[in-house]
Amino acid sequence: MSSITHRIAALFRIKANKALDRAEDPREVLDYSYEQQLEMLQKVRRGVADVATSRKRVELQVNQLRQSTGKLQDQAHQALAAGREDLAREALTRRTAVTSQITDLQDQQAALQAQEEKLTLAAQRLQAKVDSFRTRKETIKANYTAAEAQTRITEAVTGIGEEMGDVGLAMQRAQDKTEQMQARAGALDELIASGALQDATVPAGRDDIQAELERVTAGSDVEAELARMKAQLPAASAPAAVEGSDAPQKSPDQETTS
Repeated sequence: MSSITHRIAALFRIKANKALDRAEDPREVLDYSYEQQLEMLQKVRRGVADVATSRKRVELQVNQLRQSTGKLQDQAHQALAAGREDLAREALTRRTAVTSQITDLQDQQAALQAQEEKLTLAAQRLQAKVDSFRTRKETIKANYTAAEAQTRITEAVTGIGEEMGDVGLAMQRAQDKTEQMQARAGALDELIASGALQDATVPAGRDDIQAELERVTAGSDVEAELARMKAQLPAASAPAAVEGSDAPQKSPDQETTS
């Protein structure tokens, strides 16, 4: 049972693959692939924009912290001028912490800049591939359309297409059925002529010999009836009628002389 099941499953897969192959239009597949590449390119571009936004935000933070270090530097000078060494020390301590933050942000800014440049280059390369694919796609679609039209025309002319094939099969079936009916009619005629099969129009129990005998009997009956009718005719008129029908007629001069 397992081998039969595997064979049936394989048969279904073969049928499904053939059906998919017939239903699949390469032009639709190419258009779908092109749309997928456009979506991918759009995602890469959004990624570049996101990275650029993050880099710009870090850059703004660095500028703000630099302004803060300048302000803290000024405050340290003012504190020393006022004799507040403790305040000057606090200002310089904060300035050192801010400078450390600036260094970290600058490292992050450099990493974002490198990532942005990498994504930008990838987007440019992908854009070039998408443009090349679009050109090839349109070329392949045009060639496929031309080949499809040529194939349909050739199939229509030669009659090997599916539609024309159906018409040819219908004509062949009609011709085969006609020949079969003709052969059947000829066989029935031969059977009737040989007496193996009785003609339905002839009464049961009659054959060709009986029919011939009946025709002979009918002819004899007609002759007998004709003789009987002649016998019933008057004696004078019967010979005259017979002689008048056979003897040549006399001219008027011959009648006067007689």
